[in-house]
Amino acid sequence: MKAGCVIRDQEQPHWVTPAVVDWINMFTGKNRRDLIPFFTISFLWLSTIACNGGKTDETDETVNRTEKPETVKENSVEKKTAHPINIDTADFNKRILALSNSDTSGRWPVKAPYPLPGALLPYHRIVAFYGNLYSARMGILGELPRKEMLAKLEGEIVKWKAADSTVQTIPALHYIAVTAQGEPGKNNMHRLRMPFHQIDTIISWAKPMNALVFLDIQVGHSSVKAEVTELEPYLSLPNVHLGIDPEFSMKKGERPGSVIGYFTAADINDAIDILADIVRKNKLPPKILVVHRFTQGMVKNYKEIKTVPEVQIVMNMDGFGNRSLKKDSYVSYIYREPVQFTGFKLFYKNDQKMYTPEEIMKFTPIPIYIQYQ
Repeated sequence: MKAGCVIRDQEQPHWVTPAVVDWINMFTGKNRRDLIPFFTISFLWLSTIACNGGKTDETDETVNRTEKPETVKENSVEKKTAHPINIDTADFNKRILALSNSDTSGRWPVKAPYPLPGALLPYHRIVAFYGNLYSARMGILGELPRKEMLAKLEGEIVKWKAADSTVQTIPALHYIAVTAQGEPGKNNMHRLRMPFHQIDTIISWAKPMNALVFLDIQVGHSSVKAEVTELEPYLSLPNVHLGIDPEFSMKKGERPGSVIGYFTAADINDAIDILADIVRKNKLPPKILVVHRFTQGMVKNYKEIKTVPEVQIVMNMDGFGNRSLKKDSYVSYIYREPVQFTGFKLFYKNDQKMYTPEEIMKFTPIPIYIQYQ
């Protein structure tokens, strides 16, 4: 493999992401080609991002982000205070226990504070389409025309409703608002912020179908705190939530895509603190934080990730390949390292025979967030 890209534990299955900017063929030599059956290769095409045949300025870290978001709120800081429990705790406990799917290990359900009133989980299952409007290769959200994409999402909602009638299934658009970049850009951050008008477009698409919106960030050489703070005006909206992707967090100065990055518990707690403050100062229901994960090393010190009434955390198994590898990864990195709630990603083009909703309902714990790419 290329210098700097090392598989540290040769005995375990791994997801390998060899490219961010362009597809990098890491298996060109004969010996390396022989390794292909042992790896599942995921990839993102991020530097050549085109919309209607145009190209973005790769040297700039922000794509025309000069306009202000449509809704801008005043910043304020409030002290954290204890909150009264105003939910039906018996019903909540029953639903959480059901998601644990009769687990006997003691890991599930996770002990955590009760959420603020208006919490979406565990009362709803979220089914999300993921992607970016500049690239058809980054996910179904940007691959299909709007009407066709939304109709396909509605079709998936119908399938999940049939598979599980005990919760309400709701749609979501999971939009990559900050993409990692192979080139450093003028501020040397290796990330590209999408323009606000794109976020406005996604929100407008979500409104007619009462869908949630998730804004996802790939920090590159930036930080969770810096990128989430930039999105605060949108996260102040009741239906907008957050996703963070440790794969592209390059803490040692690597080029995104050359190695798989990671977040520490402190990074994730930064996002939780910002979201909790937004909830308190705007008197909102809890926010949902989706954290992508498909290797052991992508999340450090998971036991130190805080749980608070204002934020509901979903650890999302994000990786494609054959069914056994996906299931094994879910068990190894999600089930065995419990945080709060779980999610599972499905790839239309890259999974080898996608799991059905009925099959996923047999997982332990049962995922409450489903993402399609």
